Amino acid sequence: MVITGLIATAVNATAVVIGSLTGFFLKKGLPDNIKEILFFGAGLTTLGIGMSMIMKVNNFLIVLASMAIGGVIGELLNIEGFLKKLGDNMQEGDFSTGFMMSSLLFLVGPMTIVGSINAGLTGDASLIYLKSLLDGISSFILGSMYGLGVTVSALSVLIVQGSIVLLSSYLGFLTQPMYLNDLVAVGGVMILGIGLKVLDIKDTRVGNFLPALVVEPLLVFIISLF
Repeated sequence: MVITGLIATAVNATAVVIGSLTGFFLKKGLPDNIKEILFFGAGLTTLGIGMSMIMKVNNFLIVLASMAIGGVIGELLNIEGFLKKLGDNMQEGDFSTGFMMSSLLFLVGPMTIVGSINAGLTGDASLIYLKSLLDGISSFILGSMYGLGVTVSALSVLIVQGSIVLLSSYLGFLTQPMYLNDLVAVGGVMILGIGLKVLDIKDTRVGNFLPALVVEPLLVFIISLF
């Protein structure tokens, strides 16, 4: 059952690589005004996705606390700085934005969590295969705008999604609404931050909030003890 989930995860990552590289190589022929309108479209759509992910939140205080604690941890670790430095070394100016946006879109959502746990526990990977198709299409669009940062996000899919599959017998609790809804909401807030960055409204250093995705389940668990 776990093997089935890992194979599906590899297919998902491959779809991201193929889609993003295809978009990356095709973008060179696009006029600047077309590229600009695509960025605007991506930014506005990202804001919409973020808001939709927040709609089912259970407790905004959990989301706020997760973002605050996770943000402080991320600042101390300087995760955003590491991503930007990696992008500079690859001579890919939009690397960090592309990597963050695609990683969050591909990984912070019910399809990833429920699909991976279901594949690991039952061997039914149909949800991951559907997600692979959707991610392949999304990565083509994102790859045409952000380039190699989107391609590298395939590693995030392999590592994070693969880990969920491997640990599915221990992570089944994440499918419960008390954990899942606020976790998705935290991801939604981060995606809103990416949307603001894409639209050149504010650089929110979203990368430094990544630890919030780990902090949220811990906070919910602690609160459930009382």
